[in-house]
Amino acid sequence: MTKTLFISTVAGLFLVCWASSQAYAAAKGGRPMEVESSAFGQGGMIPSRYTCEGNNVSPPLAWKGAPQGTKSIALVADDPDSPKGSWVHWVYYDIPMQVSHLPENISKRSKPDTGGAQGVNDFRNVGYDGPCPPSGTHRYYFKVYALDTVLGLKPGASKKELLKAMEGHVLSEGTLMGRFAR
Repeated sequence: MTKTLFISTVAGLFLVCWASSQAYAAAKGGRPMEVESSAFGQGGMIPSRYTCEGNNVSPPLAWKGAPQGTKSIALVADDPDSPKGSWVHWVYYDIPMQVSHLPENISKRSKPDTGGAQGVNDFRNVGYDGPCPPSGTHRYYFKVYALDTVLGLKPGASKKELLKAMEGHVLSEGTLMGRFAR
Protein backbone atom coordinates (compact mmCIF):
# COMPACT_ATOMS: atom_id res chain seq x y z
CA MET A 1 0.00 0.00 0.00
CA THR A 2 1.44 3.38 -0.89
CA LYS A 3 1.90 6.02 1.74
CA THR A 4 -0.65 8.31 0.04
CA LEU A 5 -3.26 5.57 -0.10
CA PHE A 6 -2.62 4.71 3.55
CA ILE A 7 -2.99 8.34 4.65
CA SER A 8 -6.17 8.71 2.57
CA THR A 9 -7.60 5.54 4.12
CA VAL A 10 -6.81 6.67 7.68
CA ALA A 11 -8.28 10.13 7.01
CA GLY A 12 -11.41 8.54 5.54
CA LEU A 13 -11.85 6.30 8.58
CA PHE A 14 -11.42 9.28 10.88
CA LEU A 15 -14.13 11.22 9.02
CA VAL A 16 -16.51 8.23 9.10
CA CYS A 17 -16.00 7.83 12.87
CA TRP A 18 -16.39 11.57 13.45
CA ALA A 19 -19.56 11.71 11.32
CA SER A 20 -20.95 8.66 13.11
CA SER A 21 -20.33 10.33 16.49
CA GLN A 22 -22.00 13.54 15.27
CA ALA A 23 -25.01 11.63 13.89
CA TYR A 24 -25.36 9.61 17.09
CA ALA A 25 -25.35 12.72 19.25
CA ALA A 26 -27.85 14.44 16.94
CA ALA A 27 -30.13 11.40 17.05
CA LYS A 28 -30.09 11.61 20.85
CA GLY A 29 -31.02 15.28 20.61
CA GLY A 30 -27.63 16.59 21.62
CA ARG A 31 -24.22 17.60 20.46
CA PRO A 32 -20.94 15.81 21.05
CA MET A 33 -19.33 16.62 24.37
CA GLU A 34 -16.13 18.67 24.39
CA VAL A 35 -13.18 17.05 26.18
CA GLU A 36 -9.96 18.89 26.96
CA SER A 37 -6.88 18.82 29.14
CA SER A 38 -4.76 21.65 30.47
CA ALA A 39 -1.75 19.33 29.95
CA PHE A 40 -2.06 18.86 26.16
CA GLY A 41 -4.30 19.91 23.30
CA GLN A 42 -6.28 17.90 20.77
CA GLY A 43 -3.71 15.86 18.80
CA GLY A 44 -0.87 17.27 20.89
CA MET A 45 1.97 15.48 22.60
CA ILE A 46 1.25 14.09 26.06
CA PRO A 47 3.90 15.31 28.55
CA SER A 48 6.10 12.54 29.96
CA ARG A 49 4.73 13.23 33.47
CA TYR A 50 1.59 11.30 32.44
CA THR A 51 3.52 8.34 30.96
CA CYS A 52 5.63 5.38 32.08
CA GLU A 53 8.71 7.55 31.51
CA GLY A 54 7.52 10.09 34.07
CA ASN A 55 5.30 9.96 37.16
CA ASN A 56 2.66 7.81 35.40
CA VAL A 57 -0.17 9.90 36.85
CA SER A 58 -3.48 10.58 35.13
CA PRO A 59 -3.70 13.89 33.27
CA PRO A 60 -6.21 16.56 34.21
CA LEU A 61 -9.35 16.24 32.08
CA ALA A 62 -12.43 18.43 31.71
CA TRP A 63 -15.61 18.04 29.68
CA LYS A 64 -18.70 20.03 28.91
CA GLY A 65 -21.87 19.51 26.97
CA ALA A 66 -23.37 16.58 28.89
CA PRO A 67 -27.03 16.64 27.87
CA GLN A 68 -30.06 16.90 30.10
CA GLY A 69 -30.89 13.51 31.56
CA THR A 70 -27.26 12.59 32.23
CA LYS A 71 -27.05 10.45 35.38
CA SER A 72 -23.36 9.47 35.26
CA ILE A 73 -20.16 9.81 33.27
CA ALA A 74 -17.84 7.05 32.05
CA LEU A 75 -14.33 7.31 30.67
CA VAL A 76 -12.12 4.97 28.65
CA ALA A 77 -8.54 5.75 27.59
CA ASP A 78 -6.87 3.48 25.07
CA ASP A 79 -4.17 3.19 22.43
CA PRO A 80 -5.38 1.81 19.07
CA ASP A 81 -1.81 1.73 17.73
CA SER A 82 -0.58 -1.00 20.07
CA PRO A 83 0.96 -4.00 18.30
CA LYS A 84 -1.42 -6.22 20.32
CA GLY A 85 -4.53 -4.31 19.23
CA SER A 86 -6.25 -1.58 21.20
CA TRP A 87 -4.47 -1.31 24.57
CA VAL A 88 -6.60 -0.04 27.46
CA HIS A 89 -4.98 2.49 29.80
CA TRP A 90 -7.96 3.56 31.93
CA VAL A 91 -11.51 2.45 32.68
CA TYR A 92 -13.54 4.73 34.98
CA TYR A 93 -17.34 4.75 35.36
CA ASP A 94 -20.26 5.88 37.51
CA ILE A 95 -18.58 9.26 37.85
CA PRO A 96 -21.25 11.52 39.40
CA MET A 97 -22.99 13.61 36.73
CA GLN A 98 -22.18 16.87 38.53
CA VAL A 99 -18.45 16.20 38.06
CA SER A 100 -17.17 17.97 34.94
CA HIS A 101 -13.44 17.66 35.46
CA LEU A 102 -10.86 15.34 36.94
CA PRO A 103 -7.69 16.74 38.49
CA GLU A 104 -4.38 15.17 37.61
CA ASN A 105 -3.26 12.12 39.57
CA ILE A 106 -6.55 10.39 40.33
CA SER A 107 -5.72 7.75 42.93
CA LYS A 108 -5.34 4.19 41.69
CA ARG A 109 -7.94 2.99 44.19
CA SER A 110 -11.03 1.22 42.93
CA LYS A 111 -13.21 3.95 44.52
CA PRO A 112 -11.36 7.28 44.17
CA ASP A 113 -12.31 10.43 46.09
CA THR A 114 -13.81 11.97 42.95
CA GLY A 115 -16.55 9.32 43.06
CA GLY A 116 -17.43 6.42 40.82
CA ALA A 117 -15.44 3.24 40.32
CA GLN A 118 -12.33 2.40 38.35
CA GLY A 119 -11.86 -0.70 36.29
CA VAL A 120 -8.86 -2.76 35.30
CA ASN A 121 -6.62 -1.66 32.44
CA ASP A 122 -4.56 -3.90 30.15
CA PHE A 123 -1.59 -3.62 32.51
CA ARG A 124 -3.90 -5.55 34.90
CA ASN A 125 -3.99 -2.61 37.31
CA VAL A 126 -6.90 -0.64 38.71
CA GLY A 127 -6.93 2.97 37.58
CA TYR A 128 -4.74 4.83 35.13
CA ASP A 129 -1.48 3.66 33.62
CA GLY A 130 -0.06 6.03 31.06
CA PRO A 131 1.39 5.71 27.59
CA CYS A 132 4.30 3.31 27.31
CA PRO A 133 4.62 2.28 23.65
CA PRO A 134 7.40 -0.11 22.67
CA SER A 135 8.52 2.32 19.95
CA GLY A 136 7.25 4.99 17.61
CA THR A 137 4.44 7.50 18.02
CA HIS A 138 1.10 6.22 19.31
CA ARG A 139 -2.29 7.92 19.66
CA TYR A 140 -4.16 7.86 22.98
CA TYR A 141 -7.91 8.46 23.02
CA PHE A 142 -9.62 9.72 26.18
CA LYS A 143 -13.32 9.03 25.52
CA VAL A 144 -15.92 10.50 27.86
CA TYR A 145 -19.52 9.25 27.79
CA ALA A 146 -22.66 10.84 29.26
CA LEU A 147 -25.00 8.05 30.39
CA ASP A 148 -28.71 8.06 31.23
CA THR A 149 -28.11 5.73 34.19
CA VAL A 150 -25.69 4.83 36.95
CA LEU A 151 -24.37 1.47 35.83
CA GLY A 152 -23.68 -0.02 39.26
CA LEU A 153 -20.84 -2.22 37.98
CA LYS A 154 -18.52 -3.50 40.68
CA PRO A 155 -15.08 -1.88 40.79
CA GLY A 156 -12.54 -3.63 38.58
CA ALA A 157 -14.67 -4.01 35.44
CA SER A 158 -12.91 -4.34 32.11
CA LYS A 159 -13.44 -2.07 29.10
CA LYS A 160 -15.43 -4.86 27.46
CA GLU A 161 -17.73 -5.19 30.51
CA LEU A 162 -18.16 -1.42 30.66
CA LEU A 163 -19.03 -1.07 26.98
CA LYS A 164 -21.58 -3.89 27.26
CA ALA A 165 -23.21 -2.28 30.31
CA MET A 166 -23.35 1.10 28.51
CA GLU A 167 -25.24 -0.27 25.50
CA GLY A 168 -28.43 1.74 25.02
CA HIS A 169 -27.47 4.26 27.72
CA VAL A 170 -25.09 6.67 25.94
CA LEU A 171 -26.62 10.13 25.56
CA SER A 172 -23.50 11.82 24.21
CA GLU A 173 -19.76 11.37 24.02
CA GLY A 174 -16.60 13.29 23.34
CA THR A 175 -12.97 12.44 22.69
CA LEU A 176 -9.59 14.00 23.33
CA MET A 177 -6.67 12.46 21.44
CA GLY A 178 -3.07 12.93 22.50
CA ARG A 179 0.16 11.45 21.19
CA PHE A 180 3.30 10.04 22.79
CA ALA A 181 6.52 8.82 21.18
CA ARG A 182 9.44 6.70 22.35
